[in-house]
Amino acid sequence: MSEPLTPEEERTCLKLARQALEHYFATGRHLRSPVKSGLLKEERGAFVTLTIDGELRGCVGYPLPLKPLDETIIEMAVAAATQDTRFDPLAANELEKIKIEISVLGLPEPVSDPGKVQVGSHGIIVSKGYYRGLLLPQVPVEHGWDRETFLSHGCLKAGLPPEEWKKGAKLEVFTAQVFSE
Repeated sequence: MSEPLTPEEERTCLKLARQALEHYFATGRHLRSPVKSGLLKEERGAFVTLTIDGELRGCVGYPLPLKPLDETIIEMAVAAATQDTRFDPLAANELEKIKIEISVLGLPEPVSDPGKVQVGSHGIIVSKGYYRGLLLPQVPVEHGWDRETFLSHGCLKAGLPPEEWKKGAKLEVFTAQVFSE
C-alpha cells in the first residue's frame, strides 16, 4: 500500500468531499480542488460512502488509481450522491443529515486460495467473464459476516451465484485506509 494519509490529510479529504457536495448542490458543477501538492495529488483508488442515520445512501468509487486522490474524492462524493443506481439521487435537503466515509484503497492483488481472504483486513473483488463485484473491507465487519458469507456476497454483488467463488471466479484482495466524519 502507498504511504498512509496523516490524520490532517484525512480531515482534508473529508472536508473536500463535504465541500464538493455543497458546491455541486449550489451550482450543479464539480468543485475545483484547492490542493496543490502532497499525498492528495498521488493517484489512488478511493470510494466515498454516504449514510443517513447509519443507513447506506450512496457508495461509489474507483478501485484503481485513475486520478489524483483529491480529484477522485470530489468526483466520487458527487457520484455517490447522484449516480448510485441503488438509490434515488440525494436531495439538497438531505445534505445536512449525510455522514461521509472515505476508503482510500491499496492496489488489488490476486489470490488463488480463498482461505487467504482476511475478514476485516481485506476488501474483495470477485470477477468472472463480464461480471465484477467489489466489497470494501468494512462491509463484512459491519454485517458480522464470516469469510464464506463475505465471498458469497461478493459473488452476489458481481451478479453471480453465491457459490461461484468455489467454482473458478477470480478473487482479488485489497486493503483500505477508512475514515469518516
